Amino acid sequence: MELPYTPERMDPDPARAKTREVSGRLLEMAGVKGKVTEPRTGMSLVVCDEYGKDLYALEHRWSVGGMTSDQYDAGMRNLRNVLGGNGWKIKKDGPDEIQASNEAEHFSVKVAAHTATLEPTLDFTVNSRCYQATSHAAYNEG
Repeated sequence: MELPYTPERMDPDPARAKTREVSGRLLEMAGVKGKVTEPRTGMSLVVCDEYGKDLYALEHRWSVGGMTSDQYDAGMRNLRNVLGGNGWKIKKDGPDEIQASNEAEHFSVKVAAHTATLEPTLDFTVNSRCYQATSHAAYNEG
C-alpha cells in the first residue's frame, strides 16, 4: 500500500513544531479567547507502519475552556466559515463536532464542543501526515 503523497523527510522535533504551528492557526481561525490547556503531542508509529520503515505521524491534542456558551458556539461557527478559505475541507459537520482535512499540508483536525459538562471546552485533535525520519536514532526518540 502506498501513501497518496511522498513522506517529507523530517525528524520529530521540527515536525512537532510544524504541527503546533498548524494548531495555532486553527485557534486563530476559531477566534475565541479562553484558557488553552497544555497541549499533548504524541508520536504514532503504527499509523504509518503499513506504508514503510521509519515513518511516523503526530497527534496534537489541546482544549480551550473558560468561556461562555455563546463563545463556544461562535468558535464553532467561525471555524465553519473560515476553514474552507484557509485550505481546509470540512469532512464532517455536526452540531458539536467538525472534522476537516488540509490536503496541501496533509493535516486533519477534529474539533468537538463539550458544552454540557461541568467545565465546557472546545477540544482540538490535530493529526499530521506521515513523515520519514532523517535518521533512525531520531525515529526512536518519539
